[in-house]
Amino acid sequence: MWHIKNYRFGFDPWGLGLFLLIMLPNFIWFSVPAPNDILRGESVTPLLDTIAQIFQIFIVAALCVVVNITRGRPMKRRYLAGVAVCTVLYFTGWATYYTGLISTAVVLTLCLAPCGAFLFHSAARKNAPALLAAGGFAACHLISTIVNFIL
Repeated sequence: MWHIKNYRFGFDPWGLGLFLLIMLPNFIWFSVPAPNDILRGESVTPLLDTIAQIFQIFIVAALCVVVNITRGRPMKRRYLAGVAVCTVLYFTGWATYYTGLISTAVVLTLCLAPCGAFLFHSAARKNAPALLAAGGFAACHLISTIVNFIL
């Protein structure tokens, strides 16, 4: 069970590392536009995007500085596999996006794969604040993605 008494402030380098790894393609995308770059269009969901950004800030804060002292070590393989699969899917989605092959599957991969990586990592570390923030971000990000790029 996840109880507040099990948490302390500390530094989790793995949380920061995962966030930076997931953000790496975004840093490249900010600098180098992709061909047929539909993601640079103006959003029709600015309020939802702002809420998602707030959740994203909470994800980073919770991943990096909130530690559940009952989390156990090392991370269970099923969670590690989930993080790895989601991260590989995310990088594959970006590689596909940069080839100019834009499809619903690619856009949904770019949306859901990083969320999955954060959710798996948060669950593995028994980090309820990060899990809640990642869930909120995933919901906002999915709705925004569907409205802006799929419908």
